[in-house]
Amino acid sequence: MRISQRLLGLAFASADTLLEIDADGVISMAIGAGPVPGVDPGTAWLGRPLTELLGKASGMVVNKALGEILPGIRSPHHDVVVVCDAERVRRARLRIFCLPDIAPAVSCALVYEGDAFCLAVPQAPPLLDAQGLINRVRVALDSGQASEDVALAFVDVPGLTGEGEAQQRMEARIQAALQSASVDGASAARLTQERFAVLRNQGDDAEPLSHCVREAGAAEGLDIQPTTTQAGIGSGLAPGLVMRALKVALEACIESGDTVRPDQVFSRNLKATLKEADRFSTIVQNRDFQLNFQPIIDLATGNVHHFEALARFGNEGPAGTVALAEDLGLIDKFDLAVAEKALQHMRRPGYGLARVAINISGVSLGSDAYIKALLKMTQPFPDIRSRLLVEVTETAAVSDLEGAERRLGALRRAGIRVCLDDFGVGAASFEYLQNLSVDTIKIDGSFIRDVATNQRSSVMLGHMVDLCRSLKITTIAEMIETEAQADKVRELGIDMGQGFYFGRPSVDLIAPEPVGRAPVRRRQGEVAGWA
Repeated sequence: MRISQRLLGLAFASADTLLEIDADGVISMAIGAGPVPGVDPGTAWLGRPLTELLGKASGMVVNKALGEILPGIRSPHHDVVVVCDAERVRRARLRIFCLPDIAPAVSCALVYEGDAFCLAVPQAPPLLDAQGLINRVRVALDSGQASEDVALAFVDVPGLTGEGEAQQRMEARIQAALQSASVDGASAARLTQERFAVLRNQGDDAEPLSHCVREAGAAEGLDIQPTTTQAGIGSGLAPGLVMRALKVALEACIESGDTVRPDQVFSRNLKATLKEADRFSTIVQNRDFQLNFQPIIDLATGNVHHFEALARFGNEGPAGTVALAEDLGLIDKFDLAVAEKALQHMRRPGYGLARVAINISGVSLGSDAYIKALLKMTQPFPDIRSRLLVEVTETAAVSDLEGAERRLGALRRAGIRVCLDDFGVGAASFEYLQNLSVDTIKIDGSFIRDVATNQRSSVMLGHMVDLCRSLKITTIAEMIETEAQADKVRELGIDMGQGFYFGRPSVDLIAPEPVGRAPVRRRQGEVAGWA
């Protein structure tokens, strides 16, 4: 066959390299590009068996295909790994076709994919965990990449439960192969012992990952059969929602077990999260929730000091919905919707002295928008400002403490009291107390649970109370459920108590009968002053 015909065959095959293989499987002609600069297939590959240039697993597949090809037939493409040099390999697609003019020799067309990477002596970044992978997605989105351009490939590798040096080397090879196939060379994660996830571009083909993993096993003489699937993340989504949806979906993939297709589990949970987000957005917009009010008791008198407004969505509590609102970027709107409903209750006839605590997320405290809106909302009602307490929750960390102090200061100057909720949990609590001017702290219920029986808890609480008293900050103990707990926190000098022992949340501002002290008759909704 003339060289012009061969060049025409190279162009027709849309290949990088065109090879002719004789009846013994030896390369008799090679034209085109090499897998890496410096490798000329026309000189370096002549006279060598084709399978010698491929990885072990690739060689077995191609050797079988060479024996089965018939004149005039073109084989399907095979994903192979081409050996570049002593350390590097490169993924490629190979097709075999038998032209009558050169039979029994056959032609092979190679199309290279991706860059060369190290498989023989892998040196790769360590695999991420699920949260690390989520953080990588966040980096990709922050850099301007659209969510619809991002996909996750899932690779299930049965049999990764053995021990020994060969197993460790194989796992190192798999790690290197998966990392090299990720968008930035460092965005592959191990979800379970046998399940991996790789952050890729949406248009990338997932199947070559399986071949790379098979090659990693074959290099150690192990036959492994991975399964690869891929799922997109979605389009036009807010970054916060992408992060939440990823977290939910990846957790489902971790828990689902290796017998379930992870891409289907991922996609199903992704859709469920998006549906939940849409539902919550509608709830916030339509104010389709109710407030329950739980009394907070003055421990010295047994009477109601104020009420905490708790959002309820049917039978659902607030914790999950608040986290969702933060992810959706709706938390400031949700916090204001709660404040709006609470103010409506406080303005009802007969509730002119009722005081109410409303919650504000750390996210809302991160900008001026919530503070300005709340001050505008309460401006026509100075008496309500004097009866309002804002509880700063730790559902999301407050990163800008200087800005938060300025915003809380604006509330306090307007006569609105400020409480630090969940005090004592998380590393930020004492830092918050050091940097934020507050009137009250609410001690987390984890300290109250065993206060009546655990001396250590009692001592710690006592020190907290002493600290707050020296700073002229009043204290609330939450989750009080027994008389023994109530007696103990009263003995320690805590000012107020909250919990089922004193009263459960209800839909109205109705004070229960005083507990533990002689009742003081008051009309509905009436409570004493803040002092």
